[in-house]
Parts: sequence; structure tokens; C-alpha cells
Amino acid sequence: MQALRSQLIPQWSSDVRLEGKTAIVTGANVGIGKETAKDLAGRGARVILACRDMARGEQAARDIMREVKGAKVVARHLDLADTKSICLFAENIYNNEKTLHFLINNAGVAMCPYATTVDGYEMQFGVNHLGHFFLTFLLLDLLKHSAPSRVINLSSLAHNMGKIQFDDLSGDRAYHPVRAYAQSKLANVLFTSELSKRTEALGVMAYSVDPGMVNTEITRHLGRPLVAMTKTIAFLLKTPAEGAYTSIYCTVTPESQLLTGGYYKDCAGAESSRAGQDDGTALKLWAVSCHMLGIRWR
Repeated sequence: MQALRSQLIPQWSSDVRLEGKTAIVTGANVGIGKETAKDLAGRGARVILACRDMARGEQAARDIMREVKGAKVVARHLDLADTKSICLFAENIYNNEKTLHFLINNAGVAMCPYATTVDGYEMQFGVNHLGHFFLTFLLLDLLKHSAPSRVINLSSLAHNMGKIQFDDLSGDRAYHPVRAYAQSKLANVLFTSELSKRTEALGVMAYSVDPGMVNTEITRHLGRPLVAMTKTIAFLLKTPAEGAYTSIYCTVTPESQLLTGGYYKDCAGAESSRAGQDDGTALKLWAVSCHMLGIRWR
């Protein structure tokens, strides 16, 4: 069984150090985000855990400091379903941090029943795409100031099933949890592609990541049959630490070995779906996202 697992789940390691670097990891209180934050802290980076649930965020920070000698981690409140919270978080960062080298947009909701954000956006599109789009917009000046810097957006294999429903981004007409999730993950890939074109000359690189099939809490909204199936094949799923490998790979690998705007899985470059490579859709999504958020981002 272990031999089969080792064939399906490649192992990876790197001894790159990150002293003097600062990273933000959203959704860092649990799962892939927590493991990513722990790894970066172990490399000497200062890591900000951006979490909606501060009790769990502070517990995650304590866990990391207990497990990683000399870890420099701090939890900060961030609710990606509330643009006011995103603004307050960004203000806190500018008031307390001199640099930002890595923005890892890891947080997400998956396949949840229909709900809306505080600002009225469909929850999965609102959190997984718009929340991180707005956060990146607000922190871009600090990323530019700290260049070379990187933005890493966590997508998913599910993006292959995605289509941007420009005529129903609110999900009012025909909401389906899986379809909405796939759309939001495609949006992550398209955002990364368009962002890279606008920021490469500024020294800010962007990468989208497929962490693979990972055994995390994100499956909590699945129906009972799917939850039971997930438990049956759990030994074939990546652990959260293994799921963090590609995010870390895109953080520590020399820039010359990566392609900005690229899509990565299993610690290597990969090809996104045809829809994920549609520059016209990426540009339209950028314009629509700016309009929905009421921002100008040229």
C-alpha cells in the first residue's frame, strides 16, 4: 500500500532559507495553509496567519511556535467574505510591516450550499476569487516595494470543469455547489495569468497552484456518500503537509526556474485547462471583478 502511495504522491524537499522575508498565508489556521505557514516559519521567514476565526488562528500560531524553534508567526484577522475586513487587514499590514515578499492566497470555501458574502456576492466566487483579488490589489504597493516578490494563488484540479458564468455570477438563476466551486477555481487561474502580465515588470511574479487531492476540512460540505468515499480512499489522499509542497515550491524555487503566470502541480509546471488559458476571458474577468468591487486597477 505504501509503495502505491509513494508512486501517486511525489515527495519534495528544499533547504532554501528565508531569513529577512515576510509572508502572508490566508486560511493559515488549518490544513494546507497551516502547513505552508509552518514550513516557511521553519525557513526563517516572518509569517502572518490571515484567519477568519481568530481563536483558531492564535492556536495555530501557538502550535507552530511550539513545533518550530524560533518561529516568527503572528495571527491577524481577515474575513475574505467582507470587503471591510479585507480593508482593515490591509491597513494593519501597512501599519505594522515594512516589507511583504510572499502573498499566498490559500483560503477557500468548497461546494457549500448557496450563501452570499457580507457584500452580497455568491460565497464561493466572493471568497475564493473576489476576496483574494481585492486583497492582492490592496497589498500590491507593498509587494512592489519589496520586489522581487510573489503572489501564489491556490486553484484546484476542479478548474478543469469551470466556466465563468458572466451572466450569472451571483448564482441567482441556477446555483450548483460544484459548478460554483469550479468557476471560482478557474477564476484563480485566470486572475494569476492576467496579474502576471501587469506586474512582471514591477518585480512581482504570480503563480497558480493545484495542491492535488488533499485530506482537509474543505470537504466538510460534501454529501454523506462522498464523505464516506473520501474516507475509504483517504490513504491515497495527500496529507495537508504534502498538499502544501507545491505552494512552498513556488515560494522558494529560483525565479529563473519558474514561469510567471504559470500553473503548477506536484512541484512542477503543468498545463491548465483550455479555459484557463483564454486571455480574452481573463481580461474580461479582470474588468468585471474591478467593477463589482468598485476599484480601478490598471
